[in-house]
Amino acid sequence: MALVDGAYDCITKTPMGDQASVFTVISSGDHFNGTNAGPLGSLDVKDGKVDGNMLTWKMEMTIPMPMTLEAEAIVEGDTLTGTIQAGAFGAMAMTGTRRK
Repeated sequence: MALVDGAYDCITKTPMGDQASVFTVISSGDHFNGTNAGPLGSLDVKDGKVDGNMLTWKMEMTIPMPMTLEAEAIVEGDTLTGTIQAGAFGAMAMTGTRRK
């Protein structure tokens, strides 16, 4: 298992308030697949890349409006810290803790 793999209990600070989700990372070399699943549904990871402990990826959101989200995060131990760029809404902070 790579250092970044796992399921993370996350909170994203959005214009609609804090949104809880489970972000799953399954790496394969310098790429990864996964999902970010929460109360509004599940978003698949697109173009997931791994560079050491840095993750970058995109997600295609449809609710509450269609938008491509661009995200990056750093994994340190069992902690994930990152940002999600949401077009005109700007950057949203994302933090998470890996499930044991």
